[in-house]
Amino acid sequence: MKAAEYAIVDIETTGGNARGSRITEIAIVIHDGKNILDRWETLVNPEQDIPAPIFALTGIDNALVKNAPTFEKVADTVHEMLEGRVFVAHNVNFDFSFVRHQLAQEGYQWAPRKLCTVRAARKIRPGLPSYSLGNLCRSLDIPLENRHRAGGDADATAILFSKLLEWDTEGEIGKMVKKTAQDQRLPPNLPREDFERLPSTPGVYYFYSQEKKVIYVGKAVNIRKRVASHFSGNSISSQRQNFLKDIHGISFEVCANELMALLLECSEIQKLWPKYNRALKRSEPKFGLYSYEARNGFKYLAVGKLPKFQSCVQAYDREHEGTDALRELAQRFEIDPRFCSYGRQEAGTFTPQQNTAVLPDISVHNASIEEALALLKEGKESYAYLDKGRHAEEQSCVYVENGAFYGMGYFPTDASVADLSELKEYIDRYKSSHYVMKLIASFAVRHPGKVKPIRKAISLNEANFENFD
Repeated sequence: MKAAEYAIVDIETTGGNARGSRITEIAIVIHDGKNILDRWETLVNPEQDIPAPIFALTGIDNALVKNAPTFEKVADTVHEMLEGRVFVAHNVNFDFSFVRHQLAQEGYQWAPRKLCTVRAARKIRPGLPSYSLGNLCRSLDIPLENRHRAGGDADATAILFSKLLEWDTEGEIGKMVKKTAQDQRLPPNLPREDFERLPSTPGVYYFYSQEKKVIYVGKAVNIRKRVASHFSGNSISSQRQNFLKDIHGISFEVCANELMALLLECSEIQKLWPKYNRALKRSEPKFGLYSYEARNGFKYLAVGKLPKFQSCVQAYDREHEGTDALRELAQRFEIDPRFCSYGRQEAGTFTPQQNTAVLPDISVHNASIEEALALLKEGKESYAYLDKGRHAEEQSCVYVENGAFYGMGYFPTDASVADLSELKEYIDRYKSSHYVMKLIASFAVRHPGKVKPIRKAISLNEANFENFD
């Protein structure tokens, strides 16, 4: 088959993803780059119910496809028309995912070159108000009959394709259909320039919707490589297809190292609450260690659930971690077990023990509680995590104060600083959290040479940051 031939395809389906839905109609128009050579279309019995919203959109219902061939019966024809030709469609990855999935179910291995007419139109005719097929047809005066039916949409896409070939004076389509072309993998609505400007450095990247709203935030040691990985593979899940379709832009923030990228990512997710970020939204601890004083004057320690925005002495991911910590404190400071609560109760609802026989001396008991709390507070150190900067003329600093993340930033290598606490002048403030402190602590353990305690005045020369790995 001639390498310059194209198969322009449109399908209708029972739903939005190839894994759980099926094709109900398919149309294929064969084009040689100048003229239409062949055309074929058919209804397809999906062997599953067609939802009412799909019928409302396409006019295709169960009765219409009842006597239509199943995809198994037309697979030979579909494969024969597609094999050896460039697969062309408007938002190509949607149509491609369905056709590829159903051909694979019939035993066909098929890996064509692809061309997305959304991406091609954006490149060849930039600046149009919308690149949906209907709006493009209106903007470019292309006839569109039988909208949302495979035949009508395929015919309109074929006319659009012919016009794009005519207007393509820079040979963009030829570049886009090469197997090695980045356009083979980029989402349909993402400008190539956004991807091309991505650096190969550590940092944070942002995906934007058509409304310029952040829909995903990610971190990377190599921003360009990590972003490209989002667009590779052939996953047919509805979540991934919707995700790629929603990406209309990318921006990035360069960071000096992986830790700073992780901290910025976490902060941005908590602040922006992007649509497609899920893991870090559920990263906060579920249990806390509390201290309170009852009406009888005795102080109590308790482990319980940690509601959102509730403060506690110490937070834990799992209940048993808090329980173990409380038992260790009680044993170490000889705290009467009656004043420790390990139950699975809500914060603020701790019930004092009812057994009041032979209570300890209240002043001695409360002093023991205060000593236990002081030990916990003593473990909350202040230190600076110093590392290389984004370039040779600066250094980076992650600052922890009293066991909480204070902030991070960059300072010049020739900064005149008497002691490390003065680095706070160069630092941007960020919100601390249990998850953030776990991240910082893990890096501090792995790179102890970069951790400089702030217990006394320590100059930058004493910190010796020039020798960091």
